[in-house]
Amino acid sequence: DVELICEECKGTRYKPTVLDVRYHGKNIHEVLNLTVKEALRFFAEAPKLTEKLRALEEVGLGYLRLGQSATTLSGGEAQRMKLAAHLQPANREAGRPVPAGAPRVKRRMLYIFDEPTTGLHFDDVSKLLSAFRRLIDAGGSIVVIEHNLEVIKTADWVIDLGPEAGSAGGLVVAVGTPEDVAKSEASHTGRFLREMLAAANVRSPTKKRCAQRRKLRPTGARFSTRAPSCVRGAPGAQSEEHLARYSVAIRW
Repeated sequence: DVELICEECKGTRYKPTVLDVRYHGKNIHEVLNLTVKEALRFFAEAPKLTEKLRALEEVGLGYLRLGQSATTLSGGEAQRMKLAAHLQPANREAGRPVPAGAPRVKRRMLYIFDEPTTGLHFDDVSKLLSAFRRLIDAGGSIVVIEHNLEVIKTADWVIDLGPEAGSAGGLVVAVGTPEDVAKSEASHTGRFLREMLAAANVRSPTKKRCAQRRKLRPTGARFSTRAPSCVRGAPGAQSEEHLARYSVAIRW
C-alpha cells in the first residue's frame, strides 16, 4: 500500500482549529495515540471513561492505542474487544426493568469464543480467565474453541476433537472433565494435559461449585453455567464445524 501524508494536517486527519483544542495539555491526535494503559492514568479523573478502559485492560488489551484501526486487530484481539464490551456494567445488567424491591435476575447468555488467546501473551491469559469468570458470575455460560492448555485445564467440560488435523480429524476423541480427558490414551490433548495437571497437582476450585449447578445438555455434550467449556482439537480438526452442530442443539 502507498500512503501519502497530507501536507496540511501532517497525517493527524484533523483541522488546525480542532488540534488547537486541548485537554490536560493534549489535543485529540495526541490522546488517540495513547495506549489503553496510558489513557487510564490520563483520564483518572473521569470515571465514566476509565470504567470502559479498565475493561479493555482486564482482557489483556492495555497495549492497544485508542485510535488504532479495527482492521489492524488480530482475530483474538477482536474477540477480546467484544468480550470487554460485555464486561461493562450497563451490558451485564441490561434487560427488562426490575420492579422496586424485586430481586434482580441474572441474564442467562451463551458466549462462544474461537481461540480468544490468539496473539495474547501467556502472562495475560489469567486476565482473560478472570474476565470469563465475571461473565459466568453474571449468569452467562461460555463455550471456547481453544488450544491453550491454561484455558483448557480450567474448563468444567472438554470436548476433544481429532485425533489429527484435516481429513484425519473431525472425530470426538475424548469428552469429560480435564482429568477425564487427561486419562485418554488416544487424545493428544490428554497427553499434554496429563503432564500439566501432574505438575500442578491441583484442580481449579470451581470444580465443586460446578457440580452443584444445573448444566446445559446439548446433544452429545454438556456445558456448565459455572465454568468455561472447551472444544479442543488438532489445528484444522474441524472443531468450528462441530461446534456449530453442538450450539444449535443447546437448550435451557
